[in-house]
Amino acid sequence: MNRQEDGVLLKNKPDNTAFTQQRLPAWQPFMSAGYVLPTFLLLGLAFIGIGLGLFFTSNSVIELELDYTGDQPNTSCHLCTNTTMKGCKCMVQFKVDTLLEGPVFMYYELANFYQNQRKYGVSRDDDQLNGDLVYLKEPAEYCFPFRHDSKGKPIAPCGAIANSMFNDSFVVYKMNNNGTRTKIPLNAKGISWWTDYNIKFHNPPTDNGTDLREVFNGTVKPNNWPRPAYELDSDPQNNGFINEDFIIWMRTAALPNFRKLYRRVERGLEPGNYTVEISYNYPVISFNGKKRVTFSTISWMGGRNPFLGIAYLVCGCVCIVTTMVMFIVYIKYQGGQASTEK
Repeated sequence: MNRQEDGVLLKNKPDNTAFTQQRLPAWQPFMSAGYVLPTFLLLGLAFIGIGLGLFFTSNSVIELELDYTGDQPNTSCHLCTNTTMKGCKCMVQFKVDTLLEGPVFMYYELANFYQNQRKYGVSRDDDQLNGDLVYLKEPAEYCFPFRHDSKGKPIAPCGAIANSMFNDSFVVYKMNNNGTRTKIPLNAKGISWWTDYNIKFHNPPTDNGTDLREVFNGTVKPNNWPRPAYELDSDPQNNGFINEDFIIWMRTAALPNFRKLYRRVERGLEPGNYTVEISYNYPVISFNGKKRVTFSTISWMGGRNPFLGIAYLVCGCVCIVTTMVMFIVYIKYQGGQASTEK
């Protein structure tokens, strides 16, 4: 070895310290039965305790689910399933036995609707939805075949997701003892995600005194929409691309059976008889779908979801069973070892 190679080796040699030479004191746990068995037992008891708390909290949430698909002849919405009937309305009655303290969340639910289908899920133009004037008049290729109409005019908003937007509407009444009914106020403010409303969705800029109708001039509404985007609501803070019902629909669901928030009943629902007046517009019979409206209270952990509590209970039981098995094995082989030593 020459001097040059010797110098390189000395240069790369680690310092003679306890850290670089791995001489630091170390602690290695000794997995004895006295440590492992109590640890598994305590973990099992902790998991079971947490699981019971989560499970009972989830069960304390009250849900009222009303099916209004109308696929059965004896249901109130059956006549509305005829797609030739326009503006059809039907009534669904329900009873509240105990006070549902506000806020009560009102959802619409669809079954057998695959929003997670790949081509459906990418059929949108996020630049257009963000208010970009260029993409408003020239939507992205992803929107095809809902990019232009038959005359070549751009569709706003474009894409299959927007074209299939849920458009049933609901009005809730409380039935009084004297035969009259009282309309229940429904809150539509703040029902979408904050990031969606404030960051992802914007209307095109309306400078120089122009209104939203003028900005959308030269575009057409989606094929299945009864009116254009700038007429979704009379409130300018809930119109166009920032309409909260539209924003909620555009956040696609991962599973074929899903529910989306429709409104909030801030003051809750008192015990009594209620009626939901439904404007039946959204067809689901053709794909064997189901439609439901759901009223739900909430807890500190959100809506009803027993899965997390059940998961903790299962893990806790597994830990307890594992503890018992290891204890039996320990006693058996410990006794065999003691007799052998004798």
